[in-house]
Amino acid sequence: MKKRQGQKGFTLIELMIVVAVIGVLSAIAIPQYQNYVKKGALGAALASASALKTNVEDVIATTGNFPSGTSAAFNIGTIELDSTASDASGTIKATITQGAGKNGVVTLERSNSGVWGCTITGATGITITGCS
Repeated sequence: MKKRQGQKGFTLIELMIVVAVIGVLSAIAIPQYQNYVKKGALGAALASASALKTNVEDVIATTGNFPSGTSAAFNIGTIELDSTASDASGTIKATITQGAGKNGVVTLERSNSGVWGCTITGATGITITGCS
């Protein structure tokens, strides 16, 4: 009498189901991951620009004017200071020039009364706490 042998391995249908499930999961996960990386790049730009606020406030306290024409690089882009007039108002603009957040811009704007505002451009649908 022959012994019945058990099934070994997977059937083609089972393998196709696994591949389909992986495809659906990656179709959802990859765009979310890309948004997460962009948000991280914009957060880094915001942190770099915010770090300059103390220096700008120090210059305004000593000279009475917003520093202008200053440009510097940070790890993923450039930061520019621009005075809007010959007073204490102006902007700090951090532009991302490489990576996932490329062309994203974080702008910190100081009014003459000393109030800072923040805007993000070039990154639709991404918000960062403390900046709109």
